[in-house]
Amino acid sequence: MGYVAVTGGQRAIEKANQLVDQYRLQDAEKALETNEIQSQLRLLIDRVMGEGGLYAPEYAAIALKQAEGDPAEAAFLLRAYRSTLPRNYYSRLIEPGDMRVIRRISSSFKDIPGGQMLGPTYDYTHRLLNFDMRNEKGAVKEFLERLGLGEKEIENASSSGKFQKVIDLLREQGLMAERTSDDQIPFDITRDKLNFPTTRSARLQLLSRGETGAMTALAYSSMRGYGAVHPTIGELRVGYLEVHIPYPLDDDDSIYIGEILTTEVETINSFTQNDQDDVEFMLGYGMTFGQNEVKAIAMAILERSLETSGSSPTQDEEFVLLHIDSVEANGFVSHLKLPHYTTFQSMLDRIRTAQKEQEKIEVKS
Repeated sequence: MGYVAVTGGQRAIEKANQLVDQYRLQDAEKALETNEIQSQLRLLIDRVMGEGGLYAPEYAAIALKQAEGDPAEAAFLLRAYRSTLPRNYYSRLIEPGDMRVIRRISSSFKDIPGGQMLGPTYDYTHRLLNFDMRNEKGAVKEFLERLGLGEKEIENASSSGKFQKVIDLLREQGLMAERTSDDQIPFDITRDKLNFPTTRSARLQLLSRGETGAMTALAYSSMRGYGAVHPTIGELRVGYLEVHIPYPLDDDDSIYIGEILTTEVETINSFTQNDQDDVEFMLGYGMTFGQNEVKAIAMAILERSLETSGSSPTQDEEFVLLHIDSVEANGFVSHLKLPHYTTFQSMLDRIRTAQKEQEKIEVKS
């Protein structure tokens, strides 16, 4: 639906917009540079890109600056801009197994091929407020030197090689159920009308740009018992994937156009018995732009839950997919701030009429 502002009272609206900039800058020593937002608030940038459905870190930084740090508003701005762009090419299929990994862990196995790689994360530290950040001074390079990480270590951490996927090892042993696609040509949620029940490709697209908080809450409810999915993580990996587009003069050739940072999660769920009476684990899958691990895990839980029959909220496809979209949800709730004078006046007229009718009945009795 994507509600937007109403028209009318143009002078007042212009002044309101000016006040936004005044409130944003009045207590600041200097305006934030978009490159500073992009580099130092990288997880927020990744979240906005995922929910906005557009991989563009610089534009996400601009959107966050314009929205004064509101992720939902920034995602709205990014998705609105995305809708104006022409679609010139469809990229080649990307194989996540070819990811240039910077972080890779498994909660199911201690020893995995290539070993666990912690990478950039604060998962293993105490959640204590670091007051030293209040007085970060000096050049960034000098600060990094004080941390004790040499340039070679940082370079090695960001250029790690490719690793065999943990789930593939289970497949080789016949322990993991194969997934079959119900649509050969992927559904396009940005161009085609969504109908329920929908296809797996549509579900994955809707989940991949869903709102992180909403998806986490629904996944949490499933794990607490309001659903049927409580998995373990077979593998979580964060890294860079190359993107290629077809070469215009030769369909068998392709052109490298860059790489994107992504998070991929494959979860191992309770086993089931297939048509051949073989017992196999079921796979849950999640993939997002940037490093957004909680959302990717939540996506894997909800993706598996939506393919499991049952009556819990997280197994209701329409309920989940229509209520995790940050732009739709934020727009619908925010539209209550817009004028509803006519509808409310109608409600007042009806209740006053009802009161008068009730008074007439009481007088007659």
